[in-house]
Amino acid sequence: MSIPASEPTQEAIPNEAGPDEAVPGEAVPGETGPDGAALAYARPARLRRPARAALTGSSPFDPEETPLSRTRRARRMARELAVLHPDAHCELDFTNAFELLVATVLSAQTTDKMVNKVTPALFAKYPDAVSLAGADRDEVEQILKPTGFFRAKTNSVLGLSQALVERFDGEVPGRMADLVTLPGVGRKTANVVLGNAFGVPGLTVDTHFGRLVRRFGWTAEEDPVKVEAEIAALVPKKEWTDFSHRVIFHGRRVCHAKKAACGACGLAAWCPSYGIGPIDPQLALKLVKSPTASDTE
Repeated sequence: MSIPASEPTQEAIPNEAGPDEAVPGEAVPGETGPDGAALAYARPARLRRPARAALTGSSPFDPEETPLSRTRRARRMARELAVLHPDAHCELDFTNAFELLVATVLSAQTTDKMVNKVTPALFAKYPDAVSLAGADRDEVEQILKPTGFFRAKTNSVLGLSQALVERFDGEVPGRMADLVTLPGVGRKTANVVLGNAFGVPGLTVDTHFGRLVRRFGWTAEEDPVKVEAEIAALVPKKEWTDFSHRVIFHGRRVCHAKKAACGACGLAAWCPSYGIGPIDPQLALKLVKSPTASDTE
């Protein structure tokens, strides 16, 4: 049985813009960003007072909100995210589970865009676990150098490749319990691989994901494992992988770490952090990244 959507509780400020005023869920035809790309992710929000968290700097998590109310609100926001980001997907380039595993390990402390620049050369020379397990360390380091922390990352990809050969016949295992035993692989990386290479639902709690679910007031936890557990209780399991992509897309393109585009956000009506960024739609629209943007922060 589906849980009905909750209604926004924030008091709206009367808007004198007239009948052409933009409302949540409606795009502005023809709006374009500085690069000329259509702002597909912009949904000018009805002007209202900033939320308490934005005004006072307090936590957007409300301990007095009932679990049922929080679940209803979370699922309503999750449905809106599906409308806002129908094209959300894993932004790491890969053709198989091994490539995705290595690419995800390399994505730590760098951008997906940078990883996608170095992996073609890496996989052209070392296409599988067997070849990478026996690779020359200096050669791998030179390939990975642009990603930063390249010595540690070289240790991880060589180590996990050797572990795959020794313990899993060179194949990437499809179980969380096995994946997290590999060097450089934690729950976040394992969930990325399981969700995108094996079709096993998983929540990817990266920097963007954690920031947004806390801003949404869905959790007050900082520890990724605890965040994962609390969000798993709010979102249906079958949606976990796609939901993760949508949240990350929203964090990269709309709800930025330094200045969220609150006035152009389709989630504004249900977000207890509304107002931490510009609420004027025209100012907020300038902050929304285009569909082709990736890892812009």
